[in-house]
Amino acid sequence: MTIFPTKLQQEEIQTRTLASDVRERLRADIVSGMLKPGLRLRFEELRARYDVGLSPLREALFRLVSEGLVISEDHRGFRVAPVSRMKLMDISFMRKELESMALKLSIERGDIAWESAVLASFHQLSSISTNNNNGSLDLEWGRRHKAFHFTLASACGSDWLLQFRETLADQWARYSNLCIQFTRYERDVLAEHREIMEAALARDAPAGVYLIGRHISRSTQIVLDSDATLFALDDPN
Repeated sequence: MTIFPTKLQQEEIQTRTLASDVRERLRADIVSGMLKPGLRLRFEELRARYDVGLSPLREALFRLVSEGLVISEDHRGFRVAPVSRMKLMDISFMRKELESMALKLSIERGDIAWESAVLASFHQLSSISTNNNNGSLDLEWGRRHKAFHFTLASACGSDWLLQFRETLADQWARYSNLCIQFTRYERDVLAEHREIMEAALARDAPAGVYLIGRHISRSTQIVLDSDATLFALDDPN
């Protein structure tokens, strides 16, 4: 016997679908730096911006609270999570630990298909410029960069590890995207990614772990050395 969902169940499914959609759009705007740290997230403004109702918007915001990108304040609503040097150091430490662990396991467990995927994702990353002509980070490069690091970790065999590193990757990307608005630096980031890829394909886990740790440390230092304006963006006024 076929059981069709009731009208209430259909509405709940639609709300969850809309909530997932608006969560992705909100996350992208926060990670890209379009929605600044500390910004008050007013419901009416968000409903107009994302063309969505109150229920899916509220659900999306609470999901982003659980990811650490939004904070909920009693009787005051929601804000984009602030940034700070201390938070950055914490994110960087944990990201280095998880990325290193995931890469080591992937090198040990990855098959020929994983090797091919790593090589393909690096080719995708290397075929596009890091920055736009106006000096801002190219969004497509950001997507390919995220895909490359995910592919390196993808053969680790642990869904929990992949989930946690993905959350940290979004947290880190927000700092990086904010940093580039205030900082200009000389760095051959493609060469760093090539070295990591070559170590992975050579099945050299110690070298891969060292290189990805160095890569993250260099990125962290650039953000820490950036203009103090970056860490003033969480001004609550």
